[in-house]
Amino acid sequence: MQKKSSEGPEEAELTERIPAASKEAVSFLSLIGKKEIQPCLFEESLVAISESGETIGTFSISVKWACYSLDGWQEEDCFLVLANSKGTIDGVTCKISLTGYISKKLEILEQRIQESMRLRDHPVETRTKVVKRHGQLYLTKTIVEKDEEINVSTFSYRCAQLEGLVSESANFLILRVMARRQSLPQNATFLSFDSDQHICTSTYNNLGFQKQKVKKEDVDVFVIERTVHAVEAPPLNWQFYFLPDGHLSRRVQVGSPATMVILQMPILIDIDEPDPRPVFEKVPLDWEEDAELYSKFLDRKEELQASHATYVRRHPELNTLLADFLQLLLLRKPDDVVTFAAEFFAPFSSQQPPCRSFRSSDKPSPFRSYV
Repeated sequence: MQKKSSEGPEEAELTERIPAASKEAVSFLSLIGKKEIQPCLFEESLVAISESGETIGTFSISVKWACYSLDGWQEEDCFLVLANSKGTIDGVTCKISLTGYISKKLEILEQRIQESMRLRDHPVETRTKVVKRHGQLYLTKTIVEKDEEINVSTFSYRCAQLEGLVSESANFLILRVMARRQSLPQNATFLSFDSDQHICTSTYNNLGFQKQKVKKEDVDVFVIERTVHAVEAPPLNWQFYFLPDGHLSRRVQVGSPATMVILQMPILIDIDEPDPRPVFEKVPLDWEEDAELYSKFLDRKEELQASHATYVRRHPELNTLLADFLQLLLLRKPDDVVTFAAEFFAPFSSQQPPCRSFRSSDKPSPFRSYV
């Protein structure tokens, strides 16, 4: 990892040891497929409640399909994650917005986080950008006070060192997958960014099921605890409470005076399972013994006989033609009756060119094969 800072006259460069994710975490990420992610693509919103029960802000998350292109180069399908948080605590307005593009393998493509805080007339804003390019992750962290950049830090990491990395964008999707499974991998140790954009480890723990009251209804929620073990700061800890379909019902950050909760039950997402094809046993059918089927058979038989008789009456030439054929057939008595019939009726075909009714004996017939 390389770091460059604008704080001093010279650019500082340092190398830090990159931790490793657990094999179980890497395997977990590799086995998440499109079919499992599809029901996790939805929008949701919560409200921030203070310790006194007052509504002090909002929190929203949206995950959907998108298309990503870096500098107009080749596009690729990806997931777009949008998250926004806004609240006022002790008279201080805080806003956090996240925009992230992650690949179908849940790898970061680009991520922007903007955190702003207004202390009376002194606004402070922190902007963090991460972009993947040519096998490298480039990070830029900018601190702005009163519209003036006072500090810019840049980092770069080789992607080959970051197997098992879970960005903040991917974290929302991974949590939903875990919630729908209602299980976590053993020893779930991933890589993450801490608040200073250093690579650190993050862990997920299964806290089991709890009861949560939504309005007047008690619902079962699955609780997941996430801890980011920062390099130079105390660990950051969150607890996420999920409904069975992956909707977030509550979020608690340890040490924060605000709790995110839903005000009403959302419409749960249900995956339609195709009904199994019915299997019918084969039952022997004797239609002659079935009065209904036998009656239909007689009706159809009479209908066909009447239709055929009508057709023959309308075409008297049919009797003459068949009589001529039978007379010639009995005179010639050929061994191959089918070929003889084909040669007899060939002159009447509308698809054959006109020809004489009686061929010469030396002209080959198209209906016979000669060796």
